[in-house]
Amino acid sequence: MDHEVLGSIVLLAIVSLISVLQNAFFATKVEHESKNYNGKSFQRVGSSAFDRVFTANQNCRDAYPTFLVVLWCAGLLCSQAAAAFAGMMYLFVRQKYFVGYLGERTQSTPGYIFGKRIISFLFFMSVAGILNYYLVLIFGSDFEVYIKTVTNTISPLLLIP
Repeated sequence: MDHEVLGSIVLLAIVSLISVLQNAFFATKVEHESKNYNGKSFQRVGSSAFDRVFTANQNCRDAYPTFLVVLWCAGLLCSQAAAAFAGMMYLFVRQKYFVGYLGERTQSTPGYIFGKRIISFLFFMSVAGILNYYLVLIFGSDFEVYIKTVTNTISPLLLIP
C-alpha cells in the first residue's frame, strides 16, 4: 500500500482496532456475568446484574456501526486527526456509559449524552467534507484548509461536559 495513503488512514485504523478490543472486553463481561449466574452455559435469562451487563453491551453494539461509519467518513473527507481524537473520546465515553450502566442506570446518562454529541460532531465533519468536495467540483473553491482548521480547533471542545 502507498505510504502516503497509509499515513492518511493510520489513526482511523488504530481507533477502529481499539474499538474492537473494547467490544471484546464488553463481550467478556457479559460472558463472565452469565457464567457467574448460570454456571457453565450462556443463557439470556438471569439476574438483574446480568441483565444490566447484557443490556449495556447491546446498547453499545447497536451504536457501533454508526460510530464506525461517521468516524471513517469524517477522517477521510475532512480531518483524520480531529476524527481520530473524537473517536478516542467516543470510546472513552462508551466505556463510561458501560460502567455507569452496571451501577444505577442514571449513572450511564452522562456517557450517553456525551456520546451523542461526539457522533453529531463526526457527522457534521463528514457533511463538511462532502460539501467541500462539491464546492471544489462545481465552483472550484477549496475550503479544505479552513474546514480542517475549524474541526481541529473545535475537537478539543468536545472535552467540555
